[in-house]
Amino acid sequence: MPRTNPTHGRVGRPPVTSRTQIITVARRLIDESGWDKLTIRGLAAEIGIGATTLYHHVRDKEDLLLLLIHEYAQQIPHPEPSDEPRDRVVAAATAIHDALTEWPLSAEVLTGDRFISRLSTPALRLIEDILSGAVDHGCTPEQAVQVFRSIWYFTVGEVLIRDHSADGPEAEEERAVPSADGGAFVNDLDADQLPHLTALNDRWTALAARDTFPSTLGVLVDGLLAQAAPPSQPSRTP
Repeated sequence: MPRTNPTHGRVGRPPVTSRTQIITVARRLIDESGWDKLTIRGLAAEIGIGATTLYHHVRDKEDLLLLLIHEYAQQIPHPEPSDEPRDRVVAAATAIHDALTEWPLSAEVLTGDRFISRLSTPALRLIEDILSGAVDHGCTPEQAVQVFRSIWYFTVGEVLIRDHSADGPEAEEERAVPSADGGAFVNDLDADQLPHLTALNDRWTALAARDTFPSTLGVLVDGLLAQAAPPSQPSRTP
């Protein structure tokens, strides 16, 4: 009677797991179930390896997240450098916005400064473009940092608010069920106390859905750069 190979008790080298395979499977699981549901053991099982083997590649979920962010940053198109400082700032900020919009989880992660400090060079080059544009416009290094941080807060906030507004059971329910109040943003407004909000109430949702990021970014950058001034000189007494 011929002998059959056993289906268990495998001996020899463990299966080879590549960085690309880990990233690909992790991204798929995140897209399907969300970051919160992802576990190292679940990821290992999906790849077909033991958790111990996966721990040779990533220490924990934070390490996995950084791996994902670094890999994603490598794919972000870097804008052509501009000799015009203002255009350089806008182009870099737009590239950051587009990348975060494409994968909003990255915006969730990078809300903490400690994660920004651990980004790889491709992503840091965009920050460098904003800083260099601000400095070349006339900002001090300290002012350039504030230019970046102001743009960063505005961009991340815009991405996260739009993402949270578009997803989730409440948003799905609102899209599926027609509004009984004809699309009013807030019910039962007191027109005497809130005249402007009342006048815009029926149009608020449509107005808020408009993509105003490019125009608002331009206004924000112009305002921030307008504050650029050389360091104050100590007054001299005759």
